[in-house]
Amino acid sequence: MTYEDLLYDVRDHTATITLNRPEVMNAFRARTCMELVEAFQTAGYDPDVGAIVLTGSGERAFCTGGDQSDHEGSGYGGSRGVIGMPIDEVHSVIRDVPKPVVAKVRGYAIGGGNVLATICDLTVAADTAVFGQVGPKMGSVDPGFGTAYLARVVGEKKAREMWFLCRRYPAAEALEMGLVNHVVPEPALDAEVDAWCAELVERSPTAIALAKRSFNADTESIRGIGSLGMQGLALYYGTAESREGGEALREKRSPEFRKHAGKG
Repeated sequence: MTYEDLLYDVRDHTATITLNRPEVMNAFRARTCMELVEAFQTAGYDPDVGAIVLTGSGERAFCTGGDQSDHEGSGYGGSRGVIGMPIDEVHSVIRDVPKPVVAKVRGYAIGGGNVLATICDLTVAADTAVFGQVGPKMGSVDPGFGTAYLARVVGEKKAREMWFLCRRYPAAEALEMGLVNHVVPEPALDAEVDAWCAELVERSPTAIALAKRSFNADTESIRGIGSLGMQGLALYYGTAESREGGEALREKRSPEFRKHAGKG
């Protein structure tokens, strides 16, 4: 695949996949998701690669979730996956590749970007990073790994707080709640992630693959929950209540979800 939305590089046995849409704060569209699946499969089964880094282009954002300008009801401007954008395939491939995936986060990791950082095996963040969810403010939700797995990572109460209230959490607080592994000053982020990856590629790849599979086994049921949830999400995206989120954003006003609740 020729990448339009990503940068792909392999150096020192580490593959770096960079979301390269800085003009929209690295928000993903259908094409982005399809490219991510391809890139992770390429890196994951390259015998020369021992670790994979997922990051975002520029300093403003790691990723801010789905691109609302490409969001057309349930279609998301795409043609693959239950909701027209195979984000569930992206989540699965990050878990399925037999290599450790490190999220390198600077700037905003919001909405679907927060989910991506959560699902990665390890997360190293700059001290300027900001995490959080926005789904219920936008007429959206992640009904799989983004909710159920998040609860495993930060605890049930904190996960519900993140989704229900849609607050933002600075890197220091994200570290305290267990959402990230390590926080460093922003200028040191690249070097720190390089150091982590240098350690990872020295380890036994088979042992790491077995460990990753073992960790995943405990939460594998979430994949089935998410698959069911995506079917419901496709129906939700077709409602006036869900569309109100995108329309309010474009019209620069507060959404009135209750006005449309229960209507088609």
